Formats: sequence, structure tokens, C-alpha cells
Amino acid sequence: MGEPPAATPIRVLIAKPGLDGHDRGAKVVARALRDAGMEVIYAGLRQTPEEIVESAIEEDVDLIGLSCLSGAHMALFPRVLKLLRARKVRDVPVFAGGIIPDDDAKRLRRIGIRAVFGPGTSLEEIVRTARGIARHRT
Repeated sequence: MGEPPAATPIRVLIAKPGLDGHDRGAKVVARALRDAGMEVIYAGLRQTPEEIVESAIEEDVDLIGLSCLSGAHMALFPRVLKLLRARKVRDVPVFAGGIIPDDDAKRLRRIGIRAVFGPGTSLEEIVRTARGIARHRT
């Protein structure tokens, strides 16, 4: 008898939309997800929503993480969701992090962002949440 097939690791795209040039937090989260056994694609700085969606499709990811510290989250994050829907990508959840006021975080969750993490969120919580919301391949 052969061994059971190995579980496919969760594939996560981490991206920094807009002109925000601060990526330390995104890199720390990317490393934590990688260390937890996920396959992480780091898209880098200054990505447009269109580039993020295209990368997510090309890389066949199970999860998208967006980071924004510039205050443009209410313009950029909904645009990513809209583009995903336009491309008929409905099964890839999006989570977000950055400097996001509580009222904005509530609005983002209402429109489809699955989780919003602010400063001080533990890496363990981010990993646990990412595992819980990631698309499960069949």
C-alpha cells in the first residue's frame, strides 16, 4: 500500500495595493504563514488591484492577504473584491491588515473581506484565521 497523498499546502498571495511603501508587517505575516506550512507568494509593493487579481488567478491561490497603512484601504480593498467578482473568482477569500479604523473594518467585513487585522494582532491568530477561511480544494 502506498502512502496517503500529502495535503496540498494552502497557497496565499500577500499584496500591498496602492502607493503604500511600508511592507515590514506584510513580510512578517508572509513569513509566519510560510513557517506555518503555507505556500506564500509575496506580490510586493505598489500593486494595483488589477495586478493583484491577475496574480491571484495566475497563481491559483486559496487566499489573498492585503496590507495597507496609507489610509487608502476603503478605495483599494473593495476594488479588489469587485475585480474578483468580475473575473468570477468567488471562492478565494480575502483578508486584510493595516491601520484600519474599527468602523472601516466593520464596513470591509460587510462587503466581503473575511478578516481584518490591526496592529498588535498575534501571528498565531492570523495563521489560525487564515487556515480557517482559506479555500479548501477538492
